[in-house]
Amino acid sequence: DLGHYERFMDVRLNRACNVTTGQVYAEVIAKERRGDFLGGTIQVIPHITNEIKRRIALVAESLDAEIVIVEIGGTVGDYESVAFLEAIRQMRSDVGRENTAYIHVTWLPYIRATGELKTKPTQHSVRELRSAGISPDMIIARSDYPVPTELIDKIALFCDVEPRAVVPLVTTDVLYEVPLVFEDAGVAPFLLERLHLQARKQPDWRAWRELVTKARTAKPALKIALVGKYVELHDAYLSVKEALTHAGLHLNLDVQILWVQATDLEKDREDAWAAVREADGILVPGGFDSRGVEGKIKAARFAREHKVPYLGLCLGMQLMVVEFARHVLGTEDVHSTEFDPSTRHPVIDLMPDQRTITEMGGTMRLGLYPCVLQPGTKAAAAYGVDRVEERHRHRFEFNNAYRDILEQAGMVFSGLSPDGRLVEIAELRDHPFMLGTQFHPEFLSRPTKPHPLFVAFLQAARERAQQRWARSPEAVEASTRPVEAEGEASSSSSNHKLL
Repeated sequence: DLGHYERFMDVRLNRACNVTTGQVYAEVIAKERRGDFLGGTIQVIPHITNEIKRRIALVAESLDAEIVIVEIGGTVGDYESVAFLEAIRQMRSDVGRENTAYIHVTWLPYIRATGELKTKPTQHSVRELRSAGISPDMIIARSDYPVPTELIDKIALFCDVEPRAVVPLVTTDVLYEVPLVFEDAGVAPFLLERLHLQARKQPDWRAWRELVTKARTAKPALKIALVGKYVELHDAYLSVKEALTHAGLHLNLDVQILWVQATDLEKDREDAWAAVREADGILVPGGFDSRGVEGKIKAARFAREHKVPYLGLCLGMQLMVVEFARHVLGTEDVHSTEFDPSTRHPVIDLMPDQRTITEMGGTMRLGLYPCVLQPGTKAAAAYGVDRVEERHRHRFEFNNAYRDILEQAGMVFSGLSPDGRLVEIAELRDHPFMLGTQFHPEFLSRPTKPHPLFVAFLQAARERAQQRWARSPEAVEASTRPVEAEGEASSSSSNHKLL
């Protein structure tokens, strides 16, 4: 959800914007240990609720925000959200009624047997919310079917809100249409009136409406194999999925994601390899744990040997390096110490400042860091600038002890930290597009401003697709069989070896 707020509003949020129960309780306990409460008994009210309110105020202060949108997750009545509901109830008294607006999102179930939408769950939800001391100013009624006016009036009557404050939100095939639905329903004018604010200027929705039109227009299909280990739950890769969609809309392409389970590649399952062979590009996203790692390495090898455009994100970049070192430099005893601490050649290793840390929580390299791009590289061409800032989330990094030998073998380290110590981007010299990033470019992609690396990746995939379309199906099948299925021992022709 937080990512959608960033994408739709085109803002960069900071770590203060994500408030979890664990963070709140940990901070309150730490304050108690320091003696901040002078030996007083810790209670949900006021200590926990005060900490929640402090963190909400911190968001406004740290971002100099005039309006803070506070989303309480879960369902009204959940035990987990009781303290958060009480905190936002108190905030109306703290900042003033004219400075707060409560918006309640509900669901209108459809009874297929009778062919009708039911409002009773919404009525009970509002009643439960009122028992917590909160009366909604606006109700967003989610539904899979159009909501008739009589139901809107019924919700308004029983939930004690104005009819114009009941906004039906019907499921749409294009997610980016939702802001336009809100605009047409008059949500913004209602909230401005409720908060006693004046609009500085009228919104210009032309680019957004054009985006929705593009999304609904027939486009050439481009197939991208996303090789991961959480592919059964597509939302696990939501930011990557959205970044591909943004770049596809920019290039007027219909990006079709082929979800490939990495462990199926390890088992040489034909359906998984068929998806990889069919793809115009291969993307390996970030991840943790060793499950599926060898399958991702197989995918990287396939992309390298068959010149399939490849984009590796975080772990996807690290495994691209592992694969290259194994099969181009000619030794299998190469790995990341994250998965094999005793590997002879740790081309990916723990960051030096992490070696003495025993507790993993909160120790990763997190946030926005600068990256200097090397002239004449694919990365520099994609960005069109010589320095960028990207968001990171990792503990392991490329081992510089192997930089020279990998460069001699054809790997290019096209993005570095300003001091030159950390490898941020790696790419292959003799490949149409095989590039990996230590950072997560998907976090900075926006619907109307796609990320340059995703655009460059899809451009390369489109070129491959055009070549594939020009060839016969038999030629395509023959040229893209998986390496292991062909029984090849190694694709290496390099004279560079790891010692």
